[in-house]
Amino acid sequence: MVTAPFRVVLDANVLFPFTLRDTLLRAAARGMYQVYWSEEILDEATRNLIASGYMNDEQAANLLAAMRNAFPEAMVREYEKLIPAMPNDEKDRHVTAVAVKAGAQVVVTSNMKDFHPMPNGVEAQSPDSFLLNLLDISPWEMVELLHQQAASLTKPRVTLNNALASEFSR
Repeated sequence: MVTAPFRVVLDANVLFPFTLRDTLLRAAARGMYQVYWSEEILDEATRNLIASGYMNDEQAANLLAAMRNAFPEAMVREYEKLIPAMPNDEKDRHVTAVAVKAGAQVVVTSNMKDFHPMPNGVEAQSPDSFLLNLLDISPWEMVELLHQQAASLTKPRVTLNNALASEFSR
């Protein structure tokens, strides 16, 4: 296991897609980075999962409970006073404030346009860039993680090669 080299805030939009959420959380569970979020971020993610029909209320509550249980140190509180000072888009300032409060170096978001400018010491990265950075830092760990993730898909059971082929054929 790699010692968590940096602190990362996951925006709600990267917690929405199942496969992406699974990959990001597996990497955090392996200690590849220290994950952070807030109640507001988790609420936004679960609201969107429910509104889109991907989960019902009970499933969303179970997901949140599992995430909180797996990463009890991830919850950031008392960041609200920082929100007005954040330089990025107004509707996403809470995410940046969470990053500043947590001492995070990275915010992983699919919504890059609303995360510029950023405070000094905090960088917005797309999920693709972030995962490629993890691959550069710890290639064998990421490959093993992806093999295990692919093997956990049981409907139908797939290999990493099949999972990647499926993703890239879309």
